[in-house]
Amino acid sequence: MAGPQRKPVNKKKIMPVKTTRVANIDYKDTNTLKKFISERGKIRARRVTGLSVQDQRKVAIAVKNAREVALLPYASTAR
Repeated sequence: MAGPQRKPVNKKKIMPVKTTRVANIDYKDTNTLKKFISERGKIRARRVTGLSVQDQRKVAIAVKNAREVALLPYASTAR
């Protein structure tokens, strides 16, 4: 007889903002913001980045501000 089956233990995701040791997310820090943008220039989803809701919102605002000041490119629409 086989023993009872167990669910696999979910490992906690590592927060990218916490690992880069950034206290606050700034729109002028383009190297950090590029980690949260895909190759096509779109902001990565929260489930992909592993950020909390508040941190994801801060990243999205910072990316939009950096695009407005022309530090980051807008999403490419070419197919």
